[in-house]
Amino acid sequence: MVLERLRLDGPPRRVAIVTGGGRSLGREMALSLSDAGADVCIASRTLAQLEETADFIGSRTGRRPLPIAMNVQDPASCDQLVEQVVAHFGRLDIMLSNAGIGDSKGAGASVTDLTDADWRDAMGVNLDSAFYCARAAVRQFRAQGGGGVIVNVASGSAMRSFPQGLGYSTAKGGVLSFTKSLAGQVIGEGIRVNCIVPGYVQQSAASSPQEQAGWDQRGRFNPTRRVGEAWELGPLAVFLCSDASSYITAETFVIDGGGLAGGIAPIDWPAPEASYA
Repeated sequence: MVLERLRLDGPPRRVAIVTGGGRSLGREMALSLSDAGADVCIASRTLAQLEETADFIGSRTGRRPLPIAMNVQDPASCDQLVEQVVAHFGRLDIMLSNAGIGDSKGAGASVTDLTDADWRDAMGVNLDSAFYCARAAVRQFRAQGGGGVIVNVASGSAMRSFPQGLGYSTAKGGVLSFTKSLAGQVIGEGIRVNCIVPGYVQQSAASSPQEQAGWDQRGRFNPTRRVGEAWELGPLAVFLCSDASSYITAETFVIDGGGLAGGIAPIDWPAPEASYA
């Protein structure tokens, strides 16, 4: 019974959108959702990357995701994304808003050097995108008669000081608050909204022994004595998108190897290039 509730193949088979699904954490979560039985759409700006990921997931699970190139910073593009998915699969059950970028414009800048444009870029890709995608998803959930799941992805940097990423950490903090407030709005409609907060996660294989040594060094600051691996987010995503978590909403799930609890690393690790003197 427990394992059945983790399945996403229905009936009816769940339909999921994963933004930022062409690479890294989004790719692994899309793979896990597909493996659990869902029909998946992966969305990002780069179609070639999406096509490669769709082929990879299809070869692993037997169901090739629908790749859609779009811009999560554009509300019309988010609306069209949902429309295309419904036209293709007939419904939408899950919106997993993973799109974001830690090295957005202005990363490492002092507050006095951070431009309006750089601040807006960080907000747009990391916070506004979650709102636009959630709004489009809730409209569709309501059109289907209610029910549905939204999972946002934030960052551990939103829960501690992160001076080298002022815009990024602020935007991700907004995602945490948005998750709780949205969950309260739609709780009577059978729509659940939760948030995944990754800590340090090695999102792809290291390109050199030196890069891997850097990851290993960073992992020394974690209570687990290692950084996370991208695949480890997949099972959590499946749980939150499935009926196994039917009594859970408005919650934040930290997956960081105990990093926040253990104090993790100095706030300037790795040391930013900018000076804050």
